[in-house]
Amino acid sequence: MVYKNEQKNTVMNTKVQTLKTKLGVLLLSLGLLTIGGCQQKDKTPTKMTPEMAEQIVVKGEAEAELTAPPLVPKPVGKRDATKLIVNLEILEQEGEMVDGVKYMYWTFGGTVPGSFIRTRVGDEVEFTLKNHPDNKLPHNIDLHAVTGPGGGAASSLVAPGHEVTFSFKTLHPGLYVYHCATAPVGMHIANGMYGLILVEPEGGLPPVDKEYYVMQGDFYTKGNYGEKGLQPFDMNKALKEQPDYVVFNGHVNGLVNENAITAKVGETVRLYVGNGGPNLVSSFHVIGEIFDRVHVEGADLINENVQTTLIPAGGAAIVEFKVNTPGTFVLVDHSIFRAFNKGALGMLKVEGDENQKVFAGKIKEGIYLPEGGTIQNMPKEPAKKEVVENKTLAQQIADGKSVFTRTCFACHQSEGQGIEKIFPPLAKSDYLNADVNRAIKTVINGLQGEITVNKVKYNSIMTSQNLSDQEIADVLTYVYNSWGNNKTVVSPQMVQKNR
Repeated sequence: MVYKNEQKNTVMNTKVQTLKTKLGVLLLSLGLLTIGGCQQKDKTPTKMTPEMAEQIVVKGEAEAELTAPPLVPKPVGKRDATKLIVNLEILEQEGEMVDGVKYMYWTFGGTVPGSFIRTRVGDEVEFTLKNHPDNKLPHNIDLHAVTGPGGGAASSLVAPGHEVTFSFKTLHPGLYVYHCATAPVGMHIANGMYGLILVEPEGGLPPVDKEYYVMQGDFYTKGNYGEKGLQPFDMNKALKEQPDYVVFNGHVNGLVNENAITAKVGETVRLYVGNGGPNLVSSFHVIGEIFDRVHVEGADLINENVQTTLIPAGGAAIVEFKVNTPGTFVLVDHSIFRAFNKGALGMLKVEGDENQKVFAGKIKEGIYLPEGGTIQNMPKEPAKKEVVENKTLAQQIADGKSVFTRTCFACHQSEGQGIEKIFPPLAKSDYLNADVNRAIKTVINGLQGEITVNKVKYNSIMTSQNLSDQEIADVLTYVYNSWGNNKTVVSPQMVQKNR
């Protein structure tokens, strides 16, 4: 009986010991997991805070590379923080808003927008602002990347013929606007005094194939859109927020035709996009593309697969996308009248092989006219007595190109090629070259019904255009003297006879 009890106790002790061993192994495993978790957590990169950036020690010094739009300086890469020397000159100079329309721009670095400044977090920036002796007014600079009174404005007011130096440390990575903040602030900004400064994170931004600098601005002139001559700033229109021009990079054609930005199929494009304002919010969009990544307002938050991104006045965004197909991709403010009627339009020209899997082009066609058979008329203003100008052929062609870009480009395309089976080509057009008076009447009155151009039938609608005799003469002269056409010269008198 005693033996059985001893045996029973031995078995029980063995089970208890086994249980303790298993429990020990479990606790040890949990401990190792906890240690491993802590070690893994310790490997997670710590987010750079302004306090940490403030403590970064700079090494050496370097002259900042400044670039005019649409170009940007070389990436900072993995370089150490440094003392960065920035020299920026203010220039008040006459420039061309659109062909034949002059404007007195106030600029940082001689361009609108001003020079692109590229830094990294932790840099100590020594900034010298120079006001050219020929300028008429004092100016200063407010950099949104600066933590300090007025973003530097309080320390940088400078009279013509003088220069001022101040310094700051870059604490926050991101893409920031800078602008003049001299009273009246709105007027200085409206005349073109804005630009972008990029503060890259430690280690730099991920590399891409192409980078470009684009900035939107709204301009207010005494004359309406397209009125020739030197146009002064109109404060009343600015106060009402009714701009005559909304443009990219300071001019109606700032990113069009020979000024277009470029890429190749398969490349990733990064656009640093700012909005100088002074008044309007930009609905930035690239027709035919989707943004793979958007740094919202130029900061840390990243949205993916974005069609259109809002950029406030005085704000910025970084957009990135891969181009998969060749063609001309149009940059617009998707408040769309600003694009096709006020100038907020640019081009990204992409070269390379077609990708039928991504975009196969038209596979079916048909005619659909839900608005009925009435020609849609452009709004007409009360007739003004027109002053006929004595222009050279070169002047007519230049002015006609401007009219074409704002009026005809969307349908007939940049090289007059039209849109296949929808809008007929103007390039080497037998229909156009056969009868100049018919062409004039088409622009004046519009056109509907079937026509044949270069042996291809088209059945679309062209609206009549609210253009002056001179504008019609100029645009037709431009078309006739482009793209292999017969070099006819159209005069305002010829247009008047066809009204």
